[in-house]
Amino acid sequence: MNFLLTSAGIKNPSLHAALVDLLGKPIAEAHALCIPTAIYPFSVGPSMAYRFISGTTANPMCELGWKSLGVLELTALPSIDKEIWTTAVQETDALLVFGGDVVYLTRWMRESGLAELLPSLRDTLYVGISAGSMVTAPVFGETYDDPTTPFVIQTGLGLVDFALLPHLDHEHHPESTTANVERMAAEVSVPTYGIDDQTAIQVKDGRIDVISEGQWQCFPSKPTSTAMR
Repeated sequence: MNFLLTSAGIKNPSLHAALVDLLGKPIAEAHALCIPTAIYPFSVGPSMAYRFISGTTANPMCELGWKSLGVLELTALPSIDKEIWTTAVQETDALLVFGGDVVYLTRWMRESGLAELLPSLRDTLYVGISAGSMVTAPVFGETYDDPTTPFVIQTGLGLVDFALLPHLDHEHHPESTTANVERMAAEVSVPTYGIDDQTAIQVKDGRIDVISEGQWQCFPSKPTSTAMR
C-alpha cells in the first residue's frame, strides 16, 4: 500500500501530480471510496460529512473527477457482511480518508475491521486529510485544539513509521505551531513531520518523500520509548 498523507487535501499542482503518479493512471480512470467517519464527533459533523462527499469543502479530494466514487462508512461496517465490504475495498484504487477526530477515527478503523485489512491492500492508495493522515502513524499526539494542554499520546495504526501534525503554523490551528510540533516530537518514539496545507508526505514502495509548495519540518524521534495509553 502506498500513501499520500496531506494536511488539507490536494491543494496545488505538485500534490495533484503526486496523486496521479501514485495511482498510476489518470484520476478519471480511477475508482475511489471516501471515508468521512472522523468528522462526526464535532457539532458540524453531519454537514461537513455531506460537504466532503459532495466535494464542497476547502479540502479538494472527492471533487477531483474520479471515474467512480463511493462512501465507506466505518461505523456501519460491523453490521454488514464482511465479504461484501471487503470486496468493495479490495477493488477500489484509492481510499480517501477525511479529517476530524483522530482518536475517534483510530477507534473505528479498528472496530470496523478496516485496520486489519489495510496491510494486505498492495495495490490500493491511501490518501489522508489531517486526522486521516495522522491515524496511519505508530503513535500520535493530540491536544484537541488547546496548545496549552499536555499531549494525549495514543497508539495509531502503524501503517507508516513516522508521525505527523498537519496545518503547520496555520492561524486557525494553534495546536500545530512549529513549537508545538517540536514539543510533540519530544514525546514520541518516531520521527515527526509538521506539514502545512500545501504539503503532503508521500510513501511509495516504502520510500518517504515530502511533496510541498509550502512549509514543513521533520523533527527526530525521542531517543527512548514512550509508554502508550
